[in-house]
Parts: sequence; C-alpha cells; structure tokens
Amino acid sequence: MNNRVEQIADTLVRAGSTFRDDQKRAYIRSIDRERNKQSKWVLGQVLENAKIAEKRLCPLCDDTGIPHVYLEIGSNRSIDGDLMKDIREGIRLGLTKLPGRPMAIRGDDYARLDQSGGLSENPADLQPAPILLSENPNPEEIKLTILMLGGGPAIRGITQRIFHRHDVNVVIDEIVERAKTAVTQLGCSPCTLAIGIGRSQFEATALMMDAMAHGNYDYQSEFEQTITDRVNTFNIGALGLGGDTSVIATFAKVGPQRASGVRIVALRPCCCFEPRRASLIL
Repeated sequence: MNNRVEQIADTLVRAGSTFRDDQKRAYIRSIDRERNKQSKWVLGQVLENAKIAEKRLCPLCDDTGIPHVYLEIGSNRSIDGDLMKDIREGIRLGLTKLPGRPMAIRGDDYARLDQSGGLSENPADLQPAPILLSENPNPEEIKLTILMLGGGPAIRGITQRIFHRHDVNVVIDEIVERAKTAVTQLGCSPCTLAIGIGRSQFEATALMMDAMAHGNYDYQSEFEQTITDRVNTFNIGALGLGGDTSVIATFAKVGPQRASGVRIVALRPCCCFEPRRASLIL
C-alpha cells in the first residue's frame, strides 16, 4: 500500500473524528453567550464529545456520514487515473480505520431503493459521492478535502427557487424562513447553515459544497452574519431546547447569476458536528 493511500485514509479519519480549531472556538464563544442553562449544557457536551473523539480518533457521531471528496487542482498540476484509484482506496481504508458505520445497501437499482438487498457489514463497501473538481489558486497544489456528510441534514436540506423581485432582502428573508423550518425539524442543533446560490440545481449544490469546504467559523461575511443572527432570534436552541444558539455560523457561497426572476438556492442545515471535514495537500 502506497503512502498516498494512507494519507488519504488518515484525512478521512480526521474528518470524521476531529473539530477544527475554528470550530472549537465557535463553540466556546457560543457557550459563553448562551443564557439558556439547558442549551448551554448541551453545547458543552458537544464540545466535550469532540475533544474525546479527537483524542481517540473515533467517530464524532454514530452516523459517520457519506464521504464527499472535493479536489482543487493548481494550473501546473494534473490528475490521472492513479490518483483517482488512490482516492478510492484511501477512502475504503479510512472507512475501515474510523470505522464508518456499515451503510452500503446491496443489490440492483430496485433492491437499493427499497433496501431489500440488505446491508453490507463491511464499512469499506460504502461508496463515496461523485468527486467535485475546482481550480486551486495555488498553481503548484492539489488540495483534497473530505467531507463526511450525515443523513439528517440531507433529509432536511432544501434546493428550491426564490423569486428575488430585484431585492436581495427578499432572498435573505426566504432563506431565513426555510432555515427556521429546517433547523427546527433537524433536532441535532446547533446547526451550521451551508448555502449555495447558483443558476441551476447542480450549480447551487456545488456552491453549497464549496461553502462547507472553505467556511471559517472565525469569519462571517455580512450576508452570512445576517442569516445567522436572524435564525438565532427564533429561540430554537440546542436540541430544540430553546436559547440563543440555534445556528453556530452560516457558510454561504454566491455564484454567477442569470438574468431571470429566480435564484436557485441549496440549503443544508449541518448538524452540531458538521461540516465534518479535513484536507490534504497532495
């Protein structure tokens, strides 16, 4: 087994087991300002869970997530079949080491849809999502980011059009209303809201992935902070117990737009452990 496969495997384990430093700081800030005692306790328990998971390199949550790979390629670099093979092998090894929860459904299209084929007991049989490619501003780098995305946020995620009426506040208002419903129904709050706004369903979702891959809890744009602050007025709180912290942060990416009356918005209410991500420079 080559070193690159092992590095990719370790990146998956870090993604599934470790809070980044900015994520830890965001929780500490939220704990300090939370006035609801129950929600403050929950926030503290989430952070303590993350510290234990990092120390033991074990999953942050029993829903260990589906691996999503984001590759950023510098202009002086290239990718080939060997790299793609190593990525798949590294993911299989990482799912074994983490370990990932066995979630691979066996069988043909029909059997996978109704789960009649049963589940594989091998965590490594879980197939990653299609790889997303993007340009890396550093011409000499290939950056690989692995996101482990759980089922609850996917169930509560929304990709729909918004009639903007030539007013950005209309877009923000609609995002806030959708986020309120999504966060309330998710339950595993506080959330990080991941948002992509594009010209098609694919583009909006890709921008949402970009937002999760690059979002920083230490920095919120005015657009992001407005959404965070407004959703936090709804008193949903951690685990729906009420309080000041329904949303830890918002990660948003606005892409090119077309001359039309609608904007396509993808929104994912990331659970209290997401975005679970780690990166590797290849």
